[in-house]
Amino acid sequence: MSSVVWVDAVEPDEAVAAAGSKIGRLADLHRAGVEVPQGFAVTVDAYRRHCTDAGLDARIDAVLAAVGAEPSEAEVETASAAIRELFVATPMSEALAAEIVDAYEELCVRCVDVNVPTAVRSSATGEDAADASFAGIFDTYLGVSGAPRVLDAIRACWGSLFTGRALAYRLRKGISHHDMPIAVGVIELIHARASGVAFSVHPVTGKPDRVVIETSWGWGEAIVQGVVDPDHIEVGKADGRVLRYDVAHKAIVSAFDFADGRVTEVEMPARLADRKVLDDEQVGAVVAAVTAIEEHYGYPVDVEWVISRHRRAGDGICIVQSRPVTVTAEEPTVVAYDPVALAQKYVFSGKPVPGR
Repeated sequence: MSSVVWVDAVEPDEAVAAAGSKIGRLADLHRAGVEVPQGFAVTVDAYRRHCTDAGLDARIDAVLAAVGAEPSEAEVETASAAIRELFVATPMSEALAAEIVDAYEELCVRCVDVNVPTAVRSSATGEDAADASFAGIFDTYLGVSGAPRVLDAIRACWGSLFTGRALAYRLRKGISHHDMPIAVGVIELIHARASGVAFSVHPVTGKPDRVVIETSWGWGEAIVQGVVDPDHIEVGKADGRVLRYDVAHKAIVSAFDFADGRVTEVEMPARLADRKVLDDEQVGAVVAAVTAIEEHYGYPVDVEWVISRHRRAGDGICIVQSRPVTVTAEEPTVVAYDPVALAQKYVFSGKPVPGR
């Protein structure tokens, strides 16, 4: 049984079950003709086999049994740290590691690069469902290059199934971690000229007549972490007219540190700080992609996108993530947008970056 599935090859009816919600959706978008990065997923079955073969299941269950049904916040955090350390300290089998290394080397060949930098993304089953509360609470590591670091990041992503927030939510809802296994995507890191998030409805008012874009230079982590004030753009869906474009003073940029081999936050070059990020053609390309994804799924979406430094006018933009925008049942015109949850992203530095 293969432990790896490729975004451009996994069968549509198997994608989410094998690769989790996040990577499964990328595979679906690829088949729909949307531009997405190259990459593969370490499957849900690989995670389950690792937990069984390495004896992790029994040790995790023992930690959880000790906290009881209604643990305190401190007890949850202690259990979370103990379980995550188990994943860090427990090596993969030689066979599984070899299969992942082979896939990473194949990705390098496809990208025509040596030690291609990647985004290693947790992709739990059900995390991006329209009624889920898990968005943003599992780990993503950006700029991971070289097979040994990729393997380490995958194990860290497996462990993030047991973050304090995820664990507390499952305990409160009576959901077993056995019923929510996790896959991990290893995705080409697009060399970003600019990036951002876009909503096919207004994320505060829920108005469906516009696309809302937030953007900055470089990678989008500075935006989702809340450490940069992005440009804010609103575009009418009916005619593509830019309704507003607020240029922010952008003090921080997420950039690739070639010496350290990771994406990190640095001071924005002065000439870019107050410069408009997107021109009209680029705004139109973002809007076209977001509205096409909304039409494909039939519900409002929250999309993370990247404009490659090699993109030319008229080309598409690259979609790196898409999820539903959740609308509350009590107030159907108001979108339940949680910027703190969205901010729970991680850069591959071994430590989480604080959110807003």
